[in-house]
Amino acid sequence: MIHKFDGIRESSCARDSFYVLIDEAHRSTGGDLGNYLMGALPSATLIGFTGTPIDKTAQGRGTFKTFGKEDAGGYLDKYSIKESIEDGTTLRLRHTLAPGEISLPDEMLDQEFLSLAETEGVSDIDELNRILDRAVRLKTFLKADERVDRVARFVAEHFKENVDPLQYKAFLVAVDREACAKYKEALDRYLPPEWSVPVYTKNSLDVIDRPLVAKYQIDETREKEARKAFAKPGELPKILIVTDKLLTGYDAPVLYCMYLDKPMRDHVLLQAVARVNRPYEDDAGRKKPCGLIIDFIGILRELNRAFSFDSKEVSGVIEDLDLLFERFRELMGEPAARYLDAGDGTPDQQLERQLYEVYFDKDRRRQFFDYFQEVETLYEILSPDAQLREYVSTYQRLADLYAVLRSEYGTQGGVTSYELGHKTEMLLTHEAVTTGDYAAGRTVEYDAKTLETLHKNAKTDTGKVMNLLRDLRTRAEAEATTTPALRGLFERAQRVTEQFQDRQLSTEQAFDEIQKLITEQTKAQAERKKLGMDAPTFGVYWLLDEAKLAGAKELAVEVSTLFDRFPNYARSADEMRQLKAEIYKTLLKEVSGKRMVELGDNIIKSRGV
Repeated sequence: MIHKFDGIRESSCARDSFYVLIDEAHRSTGGDLGNYLMGALPSATLIGFTGTPIDKTAQGRGTFKTFGKEDAGGYLDKYSIKESIEDGTTLRLRHTLAPGEISLPDEMLDQEFLSLAETEGVSDIDELNRILDRAVRLKTFLKADERVDRVARFVAEHFKENVDPLQYKAFLVAVDREACAKYKEALDRYLPPEWSVPVYTKNSLDVIDRPLVAKYQIDETREKEARKAFAKPGELPKILIVTDKLLTGYDAPVLYCMYLDKPMRDHVLLQAVARVNRPYEDDAGRKKPCGLIIDFIGILRELNRAFSFDSKEVSGVIEDLDLLFERFRELMGEPAARYLDAGDGTPDQQLERQLYEVYFDKDRRRQFFDYFQEVETLYEILSPDAQLREYVSTYQRLADLYAVLRSEYGTQGGVTSYELGHKTEMLLTHEAVTTGDYAAGRTVEYDAKTLETLHKNAKTDTGKVMNLLRDLRTRAEAEATTTPALRGLFERAQRVTEQFQDRQLSTEQAFDEIQKLITEQTKAQAERKKLGMDAPTFGVYWLLDEAKLAGAKELAVEVSTLFDRFPNYARSADEMRQLKAEIYKTLLKEVSGKRMVELGDNIIKSRGV
């Protein structure tokens, strides 16, 4: 609305009760319109909002010259990047320099960009482009055909090895529109053409002046489709080649990596790299670990020069990838040895000891899961890399242990279980070392003879009880789809498992509960065979018989026919109401009131609704 003040009369309102809220405060009031606004409202309180304040007060420019003069530190209130990371609204950024032979030379970056006074505090992409247009030697280096090809080859390999396996996407930020077109042409030599799309501003004169730029220009419809598809996991394109468009205001949480080949600094740089810091979680519960920047320019080597405003705010938020290697090495030392220690014996004996002795305690299990999640996150970011070679074997053992514990315990006992990362899963699959099926494959068959033997054995251990419980839950859950009467048995088996893990039941007590559940399961199966009922009807009968209703068999048959009369009850609220009314009406022959309603609702629930 600031344009409304153009040419407005001075002191249009001198009252001090006016408050002016100004968005994008780092640039909104910088021109004549700002002078008109302040002249029209000389006594108003001005409140500015910005994510990137300019601090050039000494030169007569800057956000703090207009706003925050009366506030300690210049801020009325501040929400820092670090706070947003702690809150989970953004992710930490990691960066690493591209190989030296294809990176911009330091002296060229300094002479043609960093040393120019006008680059400091640049807040607009168009302003940045005008500055770079004068950096002829710099742009000539960045767009040289041989270099473009080498960078494209590097990007293609890095994307295939580091980004695509995680099922994330990437930006390639080129210095100008011509560079975008060149990168598209070069990337198509190393990646399927449909993987990448260049998105840059269109100029009708390009057909004559810049034929290569015109060749790869896309119309508004295609751009809209590309932007929409890029934001969707699993859809093409996987890489967007950009230089001005999409560097601000475009959010695609699946965007993970930015290949930065355009000199930037301050606000433009911060807005650009923020494209990759959006949180993302896939359908399997895997969370994006960070945003990754591959720096071909070297601008992030010295953060205090890249960000002239509050550079300390960015320190610790944009971190060198080498720091992650240090942390990974630290975690793979003594902590890894401690978590993997299982005493002497064969691998099977050690694994069984870890399953049912070391990590039976949910607190110790939680500690290991938290530890492994951090190690795995680092591995997913860093792999593949030659520096990881000496740790592969140990990391495989850690991942294998986690897979087994997750298979055995899942989310029971208050411990969160999450899916393995893509690269970790690929590692285990490729090496074929995982024993993730170990727990599921070592079940104890619970026929009468086995149960009797176990019951007499005073040394019935945790492993046998856990195997029995798991096998019982698995069978009850599977058979509940054909024998609804067993759905309640599954829930009770789940409850016994949790009580056993929480040490509310001893081994012998848990075994006694298992015997009761198995006896009930056997009784249900025998009863159904004796009555000759189909599974759904028997499920109703079992509930009615447990409730000790006279004529349970006849009532079950009558109630079951009601489900045929209302086949769409699960999808139609109207049919559900009619079905409930008919079930209650039928049950009224033997039961009434609250008990009738509960029994009717349990019958519908037994059908999986």
